[in-house]
Amino acid sequence: MNRIKRGYIARRRRTKTRLFAASSRGARAKLTRAIIQQRIRALFSSHRDRDRQKRDFRSLWVSRINAAIRENSQYLTYCKIIHTVYKRQSILNRKMLAQLAILNRNCLSMISNELLKEVDCQESATILKSSSLI
Repeated sequence: MNRIKRGYIARRRRTKTRLFAASSRGARAKLTRAIIQQRIRALFSSHRDRDRQKRDFRSLWVSRINAAIRENSQYLTYCKIIHTVYKRQSILNRKMLAQLAILNRNCLSMISNELLKEVDCQESATILKSSSLI
């Protein structure tokens, strides 16, 4: 009986997987099983790290905003400014505030001063209300 050689389909499939591992070294670029395992691991890592990247950027924005605000004012903190921004239903988000902290600190200080005035007005109004109830 004659030996049956495998056709072009399997070879085409292996070539496709080798294109994925073109930048690897050693067995991960040569052996089909190692290439497949490395591809699975790479896809899993990329999926996991997309979520991690979102977390990292959010913490970076928070630290930039907090540093810029505390540089200008002793009384205003990150949590107060974010609370006031959301209370006013402003369109500013953390990413925009962080960009302002890097590129234009004067603009961010003006925004924080306006928010500080608003917070002071609200605090004095609540103090007046509470004192009138007594």
